[in-house]
Order: sequence, then structure tokens, then C-alpha cells
Amino acid sequence: MTNDIRWLTESKRRPSIAPVHPGDRVKVSVKAKEGEKERTQVFHGVVIRVRKGGNNASFTVRQVAYGIGVERTFFVNSPYVEKVEVTQHGDVRRARLFYLRGLSSKATRAKLKAKAKAIAPELVVEEGTPEEEAILEEPQPAESSGSDAEGRE
Repeated sequence: MTNDIRWLTESKRRPSIAPVHPGDRVKVSVKAKEGEKERTQVFHGVVIRVRKGGNNASFTVRQVAYGIGVERTFFVNSPYVEKVEVTQHGDVRRARLFYLRGLSSKATRAKLKAKAKAIAPELVVEEGTPEEEAILEEPQPAESSGSDAEGRE
């Protein structure tokens, strides 16, 4: 018999939890238990700290609600965290964003720049519903040729 307990400390990647980084705006869905009932509560905010460490990995999210800052720390492997959605990637230069605590919510948004998309927006093709495609395929009426377009150069 071997004394190999590495399988206990190995962390398994949960697909419902997106990788988060400091400065990202996230929506964290958390199970909240109230008496006998259990419901899902969504916490929106900015990630101000990420702690790595296998099973002990956690991240802290800050939200300003009615002028009061609220911070919650979530464990990545907690059964109460249902899913994490990254709504906007932040472009920050620090790993710990504790300086956001002293700023107003408007100043916080100014400090957290959104990362530019790597793909040019004109190259991205989005698929629409069949009704939208039928509308796009219909021939458009030709514009009247007025003296404005022909007379100028």
C-alpha cells in the first residue's frame, strides 16, 4: 500500500468558472441558502485580488452598492460558487488593486481601461436568425439618382 495522497491536493479545473485576472468585471453566481430554500444570487464587481494555490485558490470581488463598497472573497473550488462570467477584461498594471478602495465608482471606471479586442470588429461575422438573413437577402430599392450625386466632384 502506498502513502500517495497527491490526488487529494490536486485541483480539478471547473469549466463553469472562467479564469479571472485583476481588473476584470465579473458576475459571480453564488448559492444562497435561506432557511429551507436555496436560490442563486449574482454578485457583480471588479476583481481586485487573485490568490493562486491549487485547492485554496480564491479571488476577491469589489462592488460599490449605494455608495458603500462591498467586497466578497470566493474560493474557486467552493461548491457554493456556481459559475463565474467575465463581462469585461481590465487592463491594469498591478496584481492587487487595493487602491480602488479609496476611489469613487466613477473614478474606478476611469482607472480600469477595457482591453481592446484582438480581432478587428469589421472582420467579425455574427450569425443571425433566419428571419434576419431573409431580410438582408431581399433586394433593396435603388436610390433615386438626383442631381446632387452627379453634379459634384
